[in-house]
Amino acid sequence: MSIEINNESTIPVDEAAILRLAAYALDSMHVHSDAELAIVLVDEGAMEQLHVQWMDEPGPTDVLSFPMDELRPGTEDAETPPGLLGDIVLCPQVAQGQAETAGHSALEELLLLTTHGVLHLLGFDHVEPAEEKEMFGIQRDILIGFALQERLRDR
Repeated sequence: MSIEINNESTIPVDEAAILRLAAYALDSMHVHSDAELAIVLVDEGAMEQLHVQWMDEPGPTDVLSFPMDELRPGTEDAETPPGLLGDIVLCPQVAQGQAETAGHSALEELLLLTTHGVLHLLGFDHVEPAEEKEMFGIQRDILIGFALQERLRDR
């Protein structure tokens, strides 16, 4: 799996943890090992420009996803075809504020947002209640599985 991360923000983040989470999420969704993903972290100004340009909404947001080859989740028996999954753009400043409100760390928020972005790249959405229930359930399962894997890794 080719996952590239580029921190263009002024906030230091645990890039290795974000990479491990992204790899875990893609593996959990049976994405082909030759798929490519790019993750970029940007400051609020850059995120606001992207948010206005692509979503026509003011202000910075926490995460944006830009799918490329419209890959969909695979199964245990059939991975996705190889291809360009797309780009995830994260804003650590917005994530920090959300983390404080939620009562967890900024890294935990960035991991949640990375998972959310991966699921959007794989075609999941949360506009309708049933879609939201499915997407957020998968998101929760990935984050729990990753947390367990990290605990075992740290032993």
